[in-house]
Amino acid sequence: MKVKKIKIGIKDIKTALDDFAATAEAIERGEKVKKETGIYFTSIEAFRKALTPKRLELLHIIKTRKPSSINELARFAKRDIKNVADDVKHLERIGFIVIEETKRKSAPVVKYDRINLEIAV
Repeated sequence: MKVKKIKIGIKDIKTALDDFAATAEAIERGEKVKKETGIYFTSIEAFRKALTPKRLELLHIIKTRKPSSINELARFAKRDIKNVADDVKHLERIGFIVIEETKRKSAPVVKYDRINLEIAV
């Protein structure tokens, strides 16, 4: 089975805009551009706020135990449902998880096996 990875990076806004401009120019010239997917933060502080130890724990629980609902995830994590729901919304908004709607439940799903962190020096 192939390991699915998600790339996380730290880029300041200027670097991100420069990369975007370079890609747009390459497309205008008719060049093929490599699709680059990932989640980028403007600073290590922003990354730390987004991916706290408790949120990392939720990602692990979602991947390994596959809860069928947010309520079940809260039980697995032994945390308050409201706090877990807030963290799940945050993780979904950033792109770390997706919510799959079933008949009466919303199940969080992690679509990758590894997180790769890339920081330029």
